Amino acid sequence: MSEAVTRKSDLGVRTASAIVMLAVAGGALWLGGWWFDGFVVATGLVCLGEFIRLVLRATAMPGLRAAGVIGGMIYIGLAVTALAALPAEVVIGVLAVVIATDTGAYFAGRSIGGPKIAPAISPSKTWAGLVGGMLAAGLVSAGFFISNAGERAFSPMLAIAFIIGALLAVAAQAGDFLESWMKRKAGMKDSSNLIPGHGGVFDRVDGLLPVAAIAALLWAVHP
Repeated sequence: MSEAVTRKSDLGVRTASAIVMLAVAGGALWLGGWWFDGFVVATGLVCLGEFIRLVLRATAMPGLRAAGVIGGMIYIGLAVTALAALPAEVVIGVLAVVIATDTGAYFAGRSIGGPKIAPAISPSKTWAGLVGGMLAAGLVSAGFFISNAGERAFSPMLAIAFIIGALLAVAAQAGDFLESWMKRKAGMKDSSNLIPGHGGVFDRVDGLLPVAAIAALLWAVHP
């Protein structure tokens, strides 16, 4: 009974934190301009701080520490630059794809189960979850294409939109695995305890970072 009460309490804290995070991020995106850019930069700086903390805890070798810090600056810097440069509509699409990936992976993993992808890094991630995340992200991506293009019949471009969403889901999962690997190396459960019930900022945007960078590249070359 005590465990059930604790879980219920944690759920309440997680829900309240999620509402606050969505309100702040949504407000910044709605205001746009310097408000959103400032929010993205501030979030990126906090995330970088957590990234560096994991690197410093994961190894005592100066060379590896330097490489990790530089790599984090490039990795997170690319995502921050991408989110600040992309149109608001594309940012919403990127966020929707990442959320769809997490949601699809969660429900498919819980309902189907099956073999784990890399149990030594992330014991909860399954191949079924990955496929579920890819399907959900592909459908969301296709839905955004239909909404923007107004093309409801099946077409090669619609299929490409679905494939792009599915591949972005793989990138999101890779970002998740990267952070899980870093936390295991550092011996930490969360990147920080900044967000009640959710851990750190890096814990919340680990999948968004690679997706944002790739989406910016795709947006730059799209016809």
